[in-house]
Formats: sequence, structure tokens, C-alpha cells
Amino acid sequence: MVDDDSLLYRVYERRLTRELESYELPQHLGVIVDGNRRWAKASGATTAEGHRVGAAKIVEFLTWCEDLHIPLVTVWMLSTDNLSRPPEELDALYGIIKDTVEQIIDAGYCVRLTGSAEILPEEVRGAIGRIQEDAEPDSRLTVNVAIGYGGREEIVDAVRELVLDLGSRGLDPEQIAAGISIDSITEHLYTRGQPDPDLIIRTSGEQRLSGFLLWQSVHSEYWFCETYWPGFRRVDLLRALRDFCRRERRFGS
Repeated sequence: MVDDDSLLYRVYERRLTRELESYELPQHLGVIVDGNRRWAKASGATTAEGHRVGAAKIVEFLTWCEDLHIPLVTVWMLSTDNLSRPPEELDALYGIIKDTVEQIIDAGYCVRLTGSAEILPEEVRGAIGRIQEDAEPDSRLTVNVAIGYGGREEIVDAVRELVLDLGSRGLDPEQIAAGISIDSITEHLYTRGQPDPDLIIRTSGEQRLSGFLLWQSVHSEYWFCETYWPGFRRVDLLRALRDFCRRERRFGS
């Protein structure tokens, strides 16, 4: 196993970086940051420490994306399913998420919250909202931070919002039904106005989406990594991008 600080590792990383220069990289990269708890268990650390190390990795990961000129990243930090975890774990998670959002904004990135804010505690929503209000991002990288996010919930929210929008115009049920289309639903998603993800990365060895960007990922490429998220390295990202660039994308055909 090559040590991160070894010459061989750095040479391999530089080679991958040079190889990618001849390719068009993803314009929207999604990442499911999975494995914090398992990393903590394997390392003898607490669950909260696993989440903190994983959060720090997110900030580091975004600097790699910036260096590679990837303009849009969606990071799934907290799913609707995660909300059933023990209260003490959730309390720690909320604090870590708030601190991470602040660090991402302090780095100059544009943060866009993605998810159902209503299901989060009021103090969490308020704290993140205040952080965003004080931000002065230079928009060189936009980061969708998916908190309280579920793919099915997003589609339901989009359809509900669309129906209410159509109904407010005085349309009858048949006209409302006629106004529901792929394009009109897309316009009411959390990611409205953004391109769909070209590539979605999931760590920890799990090979499923778990509801991540269900609507938007219909033509996405996937890359699954055995490494737990806190152990994810820049070379892992480069390998994922190289694999993506070598594929022939068929977009469902």
C-alpha cells in the first residue's frame, strides 16, 4: 500500500492530473459521503469524531474540485432517513453541519441548501440562514449542501409546489393535469436552474443511490469506492474522473 507522502504516490497523482487535462470534466459532480460511522468504529474513534473528520474531508474535497475547475458540486450530508438516528448523534451532526457550511462559505464558495428545510430544527435553519446572509462568495464554485434531503421527498415537493402554482392561476383540475410535465416538474426541483449531475461518487463500498438526486440522475454516470469517506483521497477523485472521462456516455440510448 503506497503511503500518501511517498514519492510514488505524488508521481501517480501528477500523472493522473496530466491525463485529465485532455478531457472535458464533469460540470456537476454529486457525492454521497458515506462511511463516517464505520470509519470511526474501525479507527476506535467516537461517532461524532467520525462525522467531524468526514466534514473536514468535504471542505478539502471542494478545494480539489476548485483546482480542477469543476463548477458545481452537490454533497449529501444528511438524508431524511438519517433523521431517525439517536437524538445525541443528531445534535452533534447538526452542529458539525452548521460549522461545515460556515467553512464552505468562508472559503468563498456559493452555498445553496438542498433539501426540505422545514424538517430541520428551527435553530439549525436559523443558524445556517444567518451564515448565508453574511456570505460574500466569489462564485467560482457552487456547492449544493443536501441537508434533510430525500429523492422521493424532493419529487413530491416539486409536484406539490407545481400544482399549487398552477392552481393559483385559476386553472381547473384538467388544466392543472395538462400543465404537469417533465419540464414543469424540473423547474420546481431543489436544483432548479442547474444542470443534472454528470457523475455521482459514493464511498464506503455501498453500490446504490439511496434516493440521491433520483430525478436528476437519470443519465448520470456512477463511481463507487470502497474507501470510507474520511479516508477518501485526491487520487481517488482523480481516478473517478479518469474513469468517467474514458466512458462513452449514451444518455439512455
